[in-house]
Amino acid sequence: MATLKAAHIRVYGVVQGVGFRPFVYKLASAYKLKGCVYNTSEDVRIDIEGDAASVDRFYNDLRTQSPPMAKIEGTTIRYQLSSGYQHFEIRHSTSDKQKFQLVSPDITTCQDCLKEFSDPDDRRYRYPFTNCTNCGPRFTIVEEMPYDREKTTMRKFQMCSQCKEEYSDPGNRRFHAQPNACPECGPQVELVDASGVHIFTPDAMRHTSQLLQEGKIVAIKGLGGFLLACDATSEATIRKLRQRKNRPFKPLAVMIPSITEVKEHCSLSEEEEKLLLSPQSPIVLLKWNREHSSISSLTAPKQEYLGVMLPYTPLHHILLKDTGLPLIMTSGNISEEPIARDNDEAVTHLKGIADYFLLHDRDIYARYDDSVVMVEQKHFQIIRRSRGYAPFPLPLSFSCRQILACGAQMKNTFCLTRGHHAFLSQHIGDMENLETMEHFRNTISLYENLFHIHPEIIAHDLHPDYPSTGYALERELPGLKRIPVQHHHAHVASCMADNGIWSPVIGVVFDGTGLGADGNIWGGEFLVADYQNYTRAGHLEYLPLPGGDMSTKKPYRIAVAYLFSLLGEAALTLPSTINGIDKIELNILKQQITKKLNTPLTSSMGRLFDAVSALLGIRSQAYYEGQAAVELEMAAHRDSTNKENYPYHIIREKGMKIIQISGLLTAILEDMKRDVPVTRIAASFHDTIARMTDEMCCLIAQESGIEQVALSGGVFQNRLLLSKTAGLLKESGFQVILHRQCPCNDGGISLGQAVIANFAE
Repeated sequence: MATLKAAHIRVYGVVQGVGFRPFVYKLASAYKLKGCVYNTSEDVRIDIEGDAASVDRFYNDLRTQSPPMAKIEGTTIRYQLSSGYQHFEIRHSTSDKQKFQLVSPDITTCQDCLKEFSDPDDRRYRYPFTNCTNCGPRFTIVEEMPYDREKTTMRKFQMCSQCKEEYSDPGNRRFHAQPNACPECGPQVELVDASGVHIFTPDAMRHTSQLLQEGKIVAIKGLGGFLLACDATSEATIRKLRQRKNRPFKPLAVMIPSITEVKEHCSLSEEEEKLLLSPQSPIVLLKWNREHSSISSLTAPKQEYLGVMLPYTPLHHILLKDTGLPLIMTSGNISEEPIARDNDEAVTHLKGIADYFLLHDRDIYARYDDSVVMVEQKHFQIIRRSRGYAPFPLPLSFSCRQILACGAQMKNTFCLTRGHHAFLSQHIGDMENLETMEHFRNTISLYENLFHIHPEIIAHDLHPDYPSTGYALERELPGLKRIPVQHHHAHVASCMADNGIWSPVIGVVFDGTGLGADGNIWGGEFLVADYQNYTRAGHLEYLPLPGGDMSTKKPYRIAVAYLFSLLGEAALTLPSTINGIDKIELNILKQQITKKLNTPLTSSMGRLFDAVSALLGIRSQAYYEGQAAVELEMAAHRDSTNKENYPYHIIREKGMKIIQISGLLTAILEDMKRDVPVTRIAASFHDTIARMTDEMCCLIAQESGIEQVALSGGVFQNRLLLSKTAGLLKESGFQVILHRQCPCNDGGISLGQAVIANFAE
C-alpha cells in the first residue's frame, strides 16, 4: 500500500506574473497529486498531498524546473495532516498589507507568441499585443500586488470566450496569463496625425510602416512609454528628427530585426549576442562597422559604438518586418523630460516632433525607458537600468532596514531597501524640471505601495540644491531619520554592494561632479572605504572651474582655466583651439580665475577629460552630458600605434596624495607643436590616466594593506580607460571590483546611499 504524505510549501522570489501557478498545476497533475496553489502578498503557497514519493519528486521539480522568468529565492516545506483535497486547483489570491511580493519586469516576446502572430492562419495573426505566461507586460501594467488581472491596467478588457477558455485550461500556456488578450477582446492600435486626428485605415500597422518607409517620424506607444521611430538609413530623416528634438549629436538607439542583420552592421561577441537575445532585450553598445553599415552616420556622430536592440514586443516585430528597415527608436520626450506615457500627453508634448502617432488603449502604469548595457573584456555592466531589469531587486549580503535613498541630480534613480533586497528603481532621469520631479515622486509611491515599504530612514546627497535632497528634507514621516551621504563614498559603496563585498576597499571614483566634505567639487578621488566610513587618501589636484557646472557645456573654458592656472598666460597662445576664443571672453575668464569670481575648485577627472578634448580641438562646445570626454575616447580608439605616457607628479600634502598634472599638459602642448596626430595624443592621455591610477593604488595599498580596488563613477563608462586601468591593476596584484547590475554612473548612487545609511550609527 502506498505511503501518503501532505505538505504546505511556500515559494519566495519572482514567482508571480511568470506562469508559476500554471506550472505548479501542471506539475501536480503530472504526479497525480491533489491540493491547491494561490498567490499572497508575500509568496506563492501550495498545499500538496498524495503518494509520498510523488510529493518528494514534486518538491524537487518545483525548485529545479520552474518557468524561465521565475527567480526562486527560497522555499520552505512543512509536513501536515491531509486536508482531504479531491483534486488540485488554483485558488484566488490573498492580500496582506504587511507583506510584499517581488514583481516581474516586462518580458520580451517569446518564440511561441512570435510564431502565432506571424502565422496567417492563427487568430492572433499580426496582433500587436500577443502574450502568454512566458512573455509580455508585467511591471508597467501592475498597480498593486498580488498579481491578478483586476489589479492591472488590463482589467478594462473583458476576455472573450476563446481567451477565457485558454485562461482556464491547465494545458494551455495562457493558463492564468493575466494580460491575455486577442484582436476580439484586447487592446487596439490607432493611427493619428500630428494634431491627434484619427486616420481611417484598414490596417494601422501597415500604414505606419509605409509612413516610416516614406521618411516620416512616428511616435509609437510601447511597453513603458513612447518611442520616436524613423528610418535609420535615411540621413535626411534623422537630421529632421535631431532638429525637431533639439538633439544635434547625442547617439540614438537603433532597433534591428534580427541577430543576422545586427551582424551586418556591428561586431558581435558571444556575450553581447546572449544579451540581445535575452528576455530583458536591452540596448547593447556594440562595435560599429561603419564602413560596411547602411545605418546613417548621423545616428551616432563620431562614435565607434552603436546602441542596438532587437524587437521586444509583437508591435515592434510587425513594424520591423513590414518596413524591412533598421529603425531609430529613441525616447519619446522633449529634451530632459521623462518619457511620454499617456496618449494625450504624447500628442501634446511631441506635437512638434512627430509627424504621426501610433497609439493604443492599454494604459501604462509605470514609465519605463529602455535599458542600456555594455560588455568590456567579457564583463557585463548596466549603464542604464530600466526595462527588463527593474523592479527586480539587487540581492544584499546583509539585512537592511526599511530605507529610502533619493539618489543624485543626474541620471537619477532612487533605492528602497527591506531585508536582503535593494529595490533600485528604473531610470528616472536628470532632475532638471517639474515633470521629472513628479515622475520621481510618483514612482517612489508606486514602489512603496508594491513592496509595502515604510521608510524609517531617508538618505540623500550632501548637495543642498539637488531636488532629490530637497525631497528628502521635506518628506514627512513619523520618526523618520535623515542621513546625508557623501557622493563619492556612495559610489564606492554601490560597487561593493553590487558585488557582495564586505571588507574595506580602495575606491577609485572618477566622475564629473560631487560635493566634497570640504565644500569643493570632487571627482578624481581615491578613498579607503567600507560601508560605515571612508578616508580620502588622494585626489587629482584642485583646479579652477569658471562658471561652475555651466562650464561643462563649454569645455574650452575649462581648458583655458587649467592652462592659465598651471602654466601661466604664455600657455594660452600655443594651441590653435584656445587662440580661437574671443579676446573679451578670454580676458573675463582670466579675471574670474585670478579674482576667484564664481570659480569653485574641482578635483574632477571628468573635467580633465573635457579640458583635454577641447585642447585637442575635438570638442570645444558640448551638446549633451559627457560629449567632450566621449569623443576624446573615440579619437583614442582610432589610434593603434605605440603610445608614450605623459609625465605627472604625486606629492604628499598633510598626509594627502595629490596628483599634479602640469607636466601632463605641458607634454600634450609639446606634442601638438610637433604635429603629433590628435588620435595618438588622445590614446597616450588614456594610457597616462590608467598608469596614474595604478600608481596611486599601489601607494595606498602599501600603507593600508588593502588589495581590493573598486572602480566607480561615470568616467568608467569609458571602455578604453576601464580596460586599461583594470588590466594594470590586475598586473599589480589587485582584485578589481567592477559594477554589474548597478550603474557605475550616478544611476547607482542611491544604492550606495542606502547601504551607508543602514550602517550609520
